[in-house]
Amino acid sequence: MRKPFALVPGSTLGIIAPASPVAGPVCIEEGIRLLEGLGFRVVLGKYALNKNKYLAGSDPERAADLCAMFLDPRINGVVCLRGGYGSMRLLHRIDYRIIRRNPKVLVGYSDITALQLAIWKKAGLVTFSGPMLAPDFACAGNGTTLKQFYRALTNPRPLGVIPPAPGDRAVVINPGRARGRLLGGNLSLVTATLGTPYEINTRGVILFLEEVNEQPYRIDRMLSTLRLMGALDRIAGFIWGRCTDCGPGETFGSLTIEQILDDYIRPLGIPAYRGAQIGHISQQFIVPVGGLVEMDADAGTFRMLEPAFSPST
Repeated sequence: MRKPFALVPGSTLGIIAPASPVAGPVCIEEGIRLLEGLGFRVVLGKYALNKNKYLAGSDPERAADLCAMFLDPRINGVVCLRGGYGSMRLLHRIDYRIIRRNPKVLVGYSDITALQLAIWKKAGLVTFSGPMLAPDFACAGNGTTLKQFYRALTNPRPLGVIPPAPGDRAVVINPGRARGRLLGGNLSLVTATLGTPYEINTRGVILFLEEVNEQPYRIDRMLSTLRLMGALDRIAGFIWGRCTDCGPGETFGSLTIEQILDDYIRPLGIPAYRGAQIGHISQQFIVPVGGLVEMDADAGTFRMLEPAFSPST
C-alpha cells in the first residue's frame, strides 16, 4: 500500500479533467481563485480545457494529463475538474508504475470512482473521495466544503469521526461495529469495473456507495449484480451515502431506495447504515479510498484508524 504526503500551505495542485468537460470558464476561474485563497498554487493540465462532445478531450489527452501530473515533481496533489462520463475509457491507458513511484493526493468522486478503484488495484495508492473544482468549489461551493477540504488534506493525523449528512438522521440497517479498508464510491462505476482487471475486491472491506440521477429499479439491478457475483457476501460492513435525485420517475409503482437497501443488505447480517455525508451533496466529507476505518452503525459514523498520509520526510 502507498500513501501520499499531506498538503501544506504553498503546495501546488494540478487540475485535470479525466471525464466530461466544464460548460464554461466561470466555474473554473472561481474554483481556482478559491483554492488559491486557501494558500495553494494551482496549475491547469495541458488538456484540461479541451472538449470532445461529452468528453474533456480525447482519451490519450486525458490520460496524458493524469500521468503528467504524477510525473511532475512540482505537483503535490491532483484535483479533478468534474465527473460526468469518460474515466472508464482511460483505465487501460494509465501507466500505474508512474503513480506507484510518485504517490500524490488525488481528489474526486462520481465518475472519478473508476480511476480511484483502478489506482488502488494497480498501484495500491490511497486516494480521496471528495469535492471537485467546478461543481463543488465554484458553482455550488460553500465555506464548509472549503474548510473541510483544507483540513482533511493538510492534517497528517487521522481525521475525526465522519458524521451523517447535515439535516439527515443516519438509519441503522444492521447494528454493530466493523473494521476494514474503506472502498467504493459511485455505485454505477463500482458495478462497471466488474469483470475487468480493475474490478473491486470487496473481501473484508467497508463498502461505501453513493449515487445520483438513477431510478430505484436501476439501483436494484446494480446491487443485484454485486450480490450475484459474490461481492456483497465478502464485505465486513456497509455505508450508504446519498442517492441524490433518485426518484422513481413515471412508473406503475416503485420500491423505495430504503426498501431496496433492506432487501440486499439486511440479510448479510453485517454492520450497515445509510445517511453518511458522502455523495452528490453540498457539504460532503473527504474520505480516504483505501484507508483503514472503523464504522459504528448504531451511531451512523465511521472514523479513521490510521493516517491517510505518509510521514513527512
